[in-house]
Amino acid sequence: MAEVERGQIPAAVAASEVPELLTYFTERLTAYAPEERDKILSAAEWARNLHGDQKRASGDPFFIHPLSVASILVDIRMDAQGVIAALLHDVLEDTETSRQALRKEFGREVESLVQGVTKISVLRGRSSRSLQHAETIRKMLFAMVKDVRVILIKLADKLHNMRTLGYLAPEDRVRIAQETLDIYAPLAGRLGISRIKDELEDLSLKHLQPQVYEEIRRFVADRKSERAGYLERVKEAITREADAARISISIETRAKHFYSIYQKSRRRGKPLEEIYDLLGLRILCETASQCYELLGLVHQVFMPIEGRFKDYIAMPKSNRYQSLHTTVMGFEGKIIEIQIRTQAMHQTAENGIAAHWLYKSGVRKEGEKTKELSLINKLREWQGAGAVSSDFLDEIKKELLKDSIYVFTPKGDVVELPYGSTAIDFAYQIHTDIGEHCTGAKADGAIIPLKEPLKNTQVVEIMTSKTAHPRLDWLRYVKTSKARSRVKHWLAQNEPDLIFDRNIVARKTEEAQKAIVFQKPGDKTPAADKGAAPLPGAPAEGAPAAPETQIRDPSKVSIRIGQERNFMIRIAACCTPSTGDAIVGYVSRGRGITVHRIGCPSIATIKDFSERSIDVEWETVSPKSTRRFQVTARMTSNLFSEIEGALKKFGGHLIEGKLEQDGGEVLRGFFTVELDNREDFGRVMKSLRTIPSVMTISGGSA
Repeated sequence: MAEVERGQIPAAVAASEVPELLTYFTERLTAYAPEERDKILSAAEWARNLHGDQKRASGDPFFIHPLSVASILVDIRMDAQGVIAALLHDVLEDTETSRQALRKEFGREVESLVQGVTKISVLRGRSSRSLQHAETIRKMLFAMVKDVRVILIKLADKLHNMRTLGYLAPEDRVRIAQETLDIYAPLAGRLGISRIKDELEDLSLKHLQPQVYEEIRRFVADRKSERAGYLERVKEAITREADAARISISIETRAKHFYSIYQKSRRRGKPLEEIYDLLGLRILCETASQCYELLGLVHQVFMPIEGRFKDYIAMPKSNRYQSLHTTVMGFEGKIIEIQIRTQAMHQTAENGIAAHWLYKSGVRKEGEKTKELSLINKLREWQGAGAVSSDFLDEIKKELLKDSIYVFTPKGDVVELPYGSTAIDFAYQIHTDIGEHCTGAKADGAIIPLKEPLKNTQVVEIMTSKTAHPRLDWLRYVKTSKARSRVKHWLAQNEPDLIFDRNIVARKTEEAQKAIVFQKPGDKTPAADKGAAPLPGAPAEGAPAAPETQIRDPSKVSIRIGQERNFMIRIAACCTPSTGDAIVGYVSRGRGITVHRIGCPSIATIKDFSERSIDVEWETVSPKSTRRFQVTARMTSNLFSEIEGALKKFGGHLIEGKLEQDGGEVLRGFFTVELDNREDFGRVMKSLRTIPSVMTISGGSA
């Protein structure tokens, strides 16, 4: 089997080939103690018998899946208990086996791991798919706080499922690939497991944009031999210098994975032919001091490119990744990316948390150190705060799974923050009192605006005053959930005319306050105001109020009027405003505040709208204008970069974009853009229509 020879269990396997694969799996267990190998093989046989004749979507024996998951974990040197749990991770969900039987056979630790993974999968009958999905992710990540091996098993499970994704229906492939790209690949990156992260990204690209994936694959394959010969010359030049300095090294070429090439092409706005640094070199040595000595030798041989050096040894990433990165001008003016690291650093870079925090040959390595991982600490903090599923997934994507920056306190302590964080975020990260009394900030000794995004490695100093306090406009600029929640909490306690709900801020007027009718537990919901459309799923007229919908938990509500806290803001179903739209509020009798788009036709039918209207605005909305549009285009690899280029001509910013293959050679794209002025949007649309591949543009709603 070709794939077995490459170290990977094949995606398609006949039942007759299972014994051969078990033999191959057994041969790979040499790192484990004899008693551990016996227990692992016992679990494999147990799982094989339990799954019996069950089949996967491909028609292959189901047992191949847990065997493949366990094999992936053997590659990253997961401890024996984790490998056993991987072999058995589906038995509670897909067989008649009980937790008691599993515990009796393999112990409480394995049972706990299997149950942790099973909880992620068995969430049936919950309200909506989106809520179920958010709850699934929330449970998975909080299970990781207790035992990080749960998420490692889940990542291996996801990787094998992605390898065999082609057997599912097209709509399922797209949905699962997008979820993988949004959640699981970044999570593998945050845990430092680059080998899993890179493959998940490539497989996601393969199913989300198959034409682009194939174009990159052919491009890389066509130039492989040409680049190999060139890099061999570079290796020889560096090896001569290292030998002269008596430093023992090994050099390996490293091909950028396809998704990385795709991102680089998009980011630079260049076609593949103009992306030169597709391959690089990795130099491995023995000590950190040798890394710096080798860096000097490399820069003697090849001219370094200014601004392209990063020292992750002195300042490791939050996932403990360490390496020196430099980009140099090689022979014939070609750009080469070079990484320099020790062998130990390389193991961490490849296997991430598994290299430092798990086990080796039955001996716990370096003890339990998951508390040192910033991702785990952040999750533990959110768990203690009682994160809600509906908000949790958005916060995870924005804060935990995006790039980080590292800044310093004046005393030299390192603070990790999400990319784009401001001095306000920094202040609250240090202490709530510092955040609440913040008046200004300095970065590297120079005064900076509080709303200005911080830059990597800046030394940040916060200036405070006892009379200072948070302001409403801070919510526009903060990035961290901690800063946002603290600002809202202070405003709710000290600004009684403000109401916070559903990411909307309402400012009460004297007239609006008189119009408010509060709802008590057990009250009947009064009829909706004439012309005010009820929300989807709202109780029928005269029906009892649903406590979880109508009555707010006093501990979670941001406003108090007298002794009342059960305030609620609703989005009008007639116009369904979304973030960025110009909005206005209407104080409904007994139904809180209903938010409409300005210009909504329903407003004209509400007789007392002017008397009962209330000022509302989006909590985080930029003062800029936000617009959405849809594009249909012929298949091309650089549509994103062309659209971004058209926007930049008018100072626009692409907030989000999504491309889908609409059958054949057609791409359908959905984009949200931000502009300084509404008037610029017409010029942007005209510019977009000049892109050769664009066939139609629709939308453009505010």
